[in-house]
Amino acid sequence: MSANILTSKCVLVTGATAGIGRALAREIRDLPTHPTVIVTGRRQARLDELAKEGFETVKFDMDTTPDKIKAFADEVVGKYPKLDAIILNAAIQNMVNFAEPEKVDLSKISREFNINYLAVVSMMTAFLPHLIKIGNERPALLIPVTSDLSMIPLAPVCNYSATKAALHSLIFSLRIQMENAKTNVHVLEIIPPLVESELHDAEGRTETVSKYWMPLAEFTSTVMDGLKEGKIAITAGWATATYDRFEKPKEGFRNGMMNVDMQN
Repeated sequence: MSANILTSKCVLVTGATAGIGRALAREIRDLPTHPTVIVTGRRQARLDELAKEGFETVKFDMDTTPDKIKAFADEVVGKYPKLDAIILNAAIQNMVNFAEPEKVDLSKISREFNINYLAVVSMMTAFLPHLIKIGNERPALLIPVTSDLSMIPLAPVCNYSATKAALHSLIFSLRIQMENAKTNVHVLEIIPPLVESELHDAEGRTETVSKYWMPLAEFTSTVMDGLKEGKIAITAGWATATYDRFEKPKEGFRNGMMNVDMQN
């Protein structure tokens, strides 16, 4: 059964209090199918604003432990049993320069790795039993957000690039596992280029990168087209050229890997 965002009845978007997450949440809310949209984030004031727009809101910080993520998933599923699509968008980005090792803050590296990768893996693991069950009735969507830096890293944000590369690699295998197990869980991946966002504010780089980023409205429109189509890799801007050159050739190998049973 084909799956796309138009088949979804209830959608959860993490990291939705700003930027890409908020823009996508608004577009999904306004679909003609009128799905319920649940948004999460750390900032209560932003969540209160979104609640006034008709969103369901849950305050949650991704920088936490797997047991708390599991408790969060159980709470969400208990309250929203029709949940059938999850967009995992929350992330942070820090600069790090290993040429000056005495200035490297390992606590920041650890936090970035946890939010961008480990917490996302925990979130997927916690929600998959529910999504697999929903898949017995209708298609379910699991949609992590990575980055074009997962394919070609950028040295100043090398740890961020590494976290997204790890997630990008995992998604490739996760999709195969879901298909081999004949679930009705469809794993899509949103792969942004540099996009207009508050992501860069923490390092004071907004003024510099704003000269090069893709406008948020243009990016959101492109991604929504991909979500409606149900594309497994939803790219935009120069991320599309990068994906087509370095990642698209892997799709042929993917078809072969689907027939590999590692237990034999």
